[in-house]
Amino acid sequence: MSVADLTAAAFAAEIERCVATPAGEDLPADTRAIVDELLARLERGDVRAAERDGEGSWRAVPWVKRGILLGFRVGRLVRSGGAAEGAAGLSFVDKDTYPPRSFSAADGIRVVPGGSSVRRGAYLARGVVCMPPMYVNVGAYVGEGTMVDSHALVGSCAQVGARVHLSAAAQVGGVLEPVNASPVVIEDDVMVGGNCGVYEGTVVREKAVLAAGVILTRGTPVFDLVRETVHRATPDRPLEIPAGAVVVPGARAVRGAWAEAQGLALQTPVIVKYRDEKTDLATALEGWLR
Repeated sequence: MSVADLTAAAFAAEIERCVATPAGEDLPADTRAIVDELLARLERGDVRAAERDGEGSWRAVPWVKRGILLGFRVGRLVRSGGAAEGAAGLSFVDKDTYPPRSFSAADGIRVVPGGSSVRRGAYLARGVVCMPPMYVNVGAYVGEGTMVDSHALVGSCAQVGARVHLSAAAQVGGVLEPVNASPVVIEDDVMVGGNCGVYEGTVVREKAVLAAGVILTRGTPVFDLVRETVHRATPDRPLEIPAGAVVVPGARAVRGAWAEAQGLALQTPVIVKYRDEKTDLATALEGWLR
């Protein structure tokens, strides 16, 4: 039986068998074939680096992440690019297991010319639009109809839903190591404004809107003016932005006599409202542009 015919559980066991090879010893002869199959399954969306359970919680899938790391271990450095060896001009050196993906018109994915790259092992659904220059890293998942705008990044193993707009220079962080670390998740119909950063241990629930410049991390408290509460991560749960929340950059005063005398404040995200018809009209421009 070929590795392509293995069930998910059996295939995961094959990954773990190869990963268990002690450092300094030769990997099993079939390691590269197993890595190739993992990347193919990731690109088809058959497996994902994170998954949502029946209660709506997102969890990393450690064996998938270990398999991606195995790809770096088995790969060898190769040179690519337009310039000849030793000549001036652009050239690149990377592991041969992770070249840029190529697409055809039959894939239904728009990759506009101008310096964008999607690494092997990333899933892009039909209708995704990639505006140059942008980058999608290995293990990432990008849902149907999503736009990845200029200078936007979708990091390793990040999960982005359908009909999301990642505006110019938005950063969706990648979490490859440690393998059990909370994934970065942007659910369906989210609007991520320009220069936003969404990093490790953050889940943005469906239909939320992040205004330009919002920064979210696991350690970021988010102040909810509507519900008069503070959203925080806990040791066993990520920071979650509620569905439909509209988040803008804000500030809060720094305590202490000296800080107060200097007028110091810390930047902090603030939920100022929840999405309504007016908000939807403002974001409907996305559909018209398509």
